Amino acid sequence: MKYKSVFDIIGPVMIGPSSSHTAGAARIGRVARSLFNRQPDWAVVSLYGSFAKTYKGHGTDVAIIAGLLDFDTSDPRLPQALEIAKKENLKVTFIEEEAITDHPNTARIRMGDSEGEMELVGISIGGGKIEILELNGFELRLSGHHPAILVVHDDKFGAIASVSNVLARHQINIGHMEVSRKEVGSTALMTIEVDQNIGQDILDEITQLDHITRVTKIAD
Repeated sequence: MKYKSVFDIIGPVMIGPSSSHTAGAARIGRVARSLFNRQPDWAVVSLYGSFAKTYKGHGTDVAIIAGLLDFDTSDPRLPQALEIAKKENLKVTFIEEEAITDHPNTARIRMGDSEGEMELVGISIGGGKIEILELNGFELRLSGHHPAILVVHDDKFGAIASVSNVLARHQINIGHMEVSRKEVGSTALMTIEVDQNIGQDILDEITQLDHITRVTKIAD
């Protein structure tokens, strides 16, 4: 099926509702690309609920692939995402899952290349808005609609305070923050959404803190 623009995908030419299956799906794919920090060689996308039942008719597959290619929803190349992915040797496999999830529009994306792999779970909650609920086994809540940093750190006292102090010193306001860990005393993940983009100098400063393993930025 061919689409002239993202508005064709989310408009009346499509079956049923719109933004949850297309704009939201594209956003999930693009956040995955941003977190991976490069275009993957391959991706396996497991779709649940209504995503699984109607993804071809709604253009959800096109939208997710466009996101993995780092296309915005207004990008004129979006309708050709499938063809562009083939030309760029990005292999994407879609799996229709039968398991019941808490949200009907759920996608699990596992992606990788020769340097590494990553897995996340995202949901499309309507109006083009999304939430990322899981990243490499860590539970989190990331909207993808604000600048954010993800900080992998040792589960030690003082780690959270030291990161917060750096942001406060640079007058960076925190809009949402949460911490997830797999078990006490091991590795933890700090998710921080902020009100403005964070410069590389601040990221470098956070990276140098004790107990900090990795810092990843997501720009709005």
